[in-house]
Amino acid sequence: MTITTRAPHPGSLLKELDLDRTGFLYLIELASELKADRAAGTETAQLTGKNIALVFEHSSTRTRCAFEVAAHEQGASVTYLGGPGWQLGAEESIADAARVLGRLYHGIEFRGYAQATVEELARYAGVPVWNGLTDEWHPTQMLADVLTMLEHHTGPISEISLCFVGDARNNVARSLLITGALLGLDVRVCAPRRLWPPDEVVERAQELALGSGALVTLTEDLTTGVAGVEFVYTDVWVSLDETEEQWARRVALLAPYQVTERVLAMSGRPDVKFMHCLPAVHDAASALGNRLYQQFGLVGAEVSDEVFESDRSIVFDQAENRLHTVKAVLVSAFETG
Repeated sequence: MTITTRAPHPGSLLKELDLDRTGFLYLIELASELKADRAAGTETAQLTGKNIALVFEHSSTRTRCAFEVAAHEQGASVTYLGGPGWQLGAEESIADAARVLGRLYHGIEFRGYAQATVEELARYAGVPVWNGLTDEWHPTQMLADVLTMLEHHTGPISEISLCFVGDARNNVARSLLITGALLGLDVRVCAPRRLWPPDEVVERAQELALGSGALVTLTEDLTTGVAGVEFVYTDVWVSLDETEEQWARRVALLAPYQVTERVLAMSGRPDVKFMHCLPAVHDAASALGNRLYQQFGLVGAEVSDEVFESDRSIVFDQAENRLHTVKAVLVSAFETG
């Protein structure tokens, strides 16, 4: 029997490029309104009776909590599917699992590895599917980041300037480049050349910039990357499941790109802010941070503790805004549906 696929539900969000500028900014505006209503105690539940599946191949604190709290506060129920005993595609194909979940749930969140997995879920589920993170894209993080930048920025969004510093091959750097280009920002990547985003991502960002007026810059030079920017953003360099050899190569490349007070000073702006999607290695208190300290003598990796704990750091604003922007994604998905 031939399995019939369909286009993803119009309420799905699989990558930043699923949105145009208007759609992206609509979600930011809705998130801001929902955040204000929550603070005032006037929030209205708009998802009563909805059931949402949270599918996790890749563990998370912020993504899981943001989806669970957002759903509960909007009147929906959630089921967490992850950890031991749950292996998507192991004993049942992704297509079959999607069709089962689509019969039982009104929406599905997926956080995992391959972008192809969330795309396949969306093709077969028949309900909204949301990307909580894949190896390629992190759209819900981008919504939270843009809301956070707007809260700390005066003037039009087109005047925002930001630079990602560090390992720019990852999902966050790719997503920032595309999001900045989509929205017309001054968006920069500062990293060793071998750790830049894939060429096809850079080319797509440059194409978007032609229509939006964005400035897209990739450089290895910290002075060029950071000069004049309002926001400096970084992300982790290594993970616990990598080998010591991988760590040694990565740390040697990235040590000059640690975000320190000196790097922030290169911006020339007293109002410069530091951003990170978290979790961050800024001291030796975590297992990851302790291993880096034991192996390389580093206290902190991608960011110094001084910067992370300073009043320039807005990382916990970003973390909170995951809730409000996820809530906007859920509410808007069922408006669309």
